[in-house]
Amino acid sequence: MRCFCVTHHGQPLELMHQDIPQPQGTEVLLRVKAAGLCHSDLHIWEGFYDLGGGKKLSLTDRGIKLPLTPSHEICGEVVSAGSEAGPVQTGMVAVAYPWIGCGKCAACLRDEENICVKPQSLGIMRAGGFADYVIVPHPRYLVDLGGLDPVKAAPLACAGITTYSAIKKFGERIHETPVVVIGAGGLGLMAIEVLKALGGRGAIVVDIDAGKREAALKEGALAAIDARASDAAKQIADAVGGGARAVLDLVGATPTVTLALDACARGAHIVIVGLMGGDITLPLPTIPMRPLRIEGNYVGSLAELRELVSLMRDGKIRPVPVSSRPLDEVNDALKALHEGRVVGRQVLVP
Repeated sequence: MRCFCVTHHGQPLELMHQDIPQPQGTEVLLRVKAAGLCHSDLHIWEGFYDLGGGKKLSLTDRGIKLPLTPSHEICGEVVSAGSEAGPVQTGMVAVAYPWIGCGKCAACLRDEENICVKPQSLGIMRAGGFADYVIVPHPRYLVDLGGLDPVKAAPLACAGITTYSAIKKFGERIHETPVVVIGAGGLGLMAIEVLKALGGRGAIVVDIDAGKREAALKEGALAAIDARASDAAKQIADAVGGGARAVLDLVGATPTVTLALDACARGAHIVIVGLMGGDITLPLPTIPMRPLRIEGNYVGSLAELRELVSLMRDGKIRPVPVSSRPLDEVNDALKALHEGRVVGRQVLVP
């Protein structure tokens, strides 16, 4: 089978030919039908995360080894299963939950495998979807698409559950005030849909790219604000009527977190999702004095993916704009993402 692998950081993914893996034990073999490209794949390709102040977290420090086949947004058709997998429906088309844990730590025992201390995530620690076939370690990680288009559904495995899980952290606030969404890429457009599905007041979207702001308005954003405007914080505060009470930062960079802090009201809740990097200096007394709640969110749980697929199957969430391209064009797709030329999500099809 073909697979496209990161063999050297910052270099084009290399086409490699391998034997089709044979599922063992509880494993299931999927024929890949669609594999999404995410900013996390970009970090894997680059080989590090920016910690600010000239510091970096390398993939080696996270235990990630090369060569690696990326992509954790995977939809595929069940081809076969190991002898211990139990009854598995051959031919079923499913989205694979990629945030697989060790199954033994406290987080896994709470059904929070996405924050496992020894993760085994597809496309990060294990071979991912930029291939003709992929192994999923257990059938419970497969969520039946029930007729959904695999290309449109693939982003649910990351862009979808990440925004869904993050927005749920705001609780009742989404019904009381618009959520300020910083970043109008694939996750930002998905956030607009999730807020609609959950009955929220809507989204005020912030981005530096005019094309992405326009896309957000077309998807139903209440307003779209240029993050580089000199009065961006004031525009945000005015748009929500006196300061933001719920801010979802899908970029996670020094300028965006700074903007979130400048635009928020007293008692605000900020959830940071993005991993673009950097650092901030924040006087600690301002956190209790304002008072602020600053929280991180890392993808989502298997239960949340099942909920999200159900919402899309019921027509309550529309797919984000997706551009489909052949798997052979993966390096062109990676370059487009790196250069910020992507509106919505890119999905590769073998």
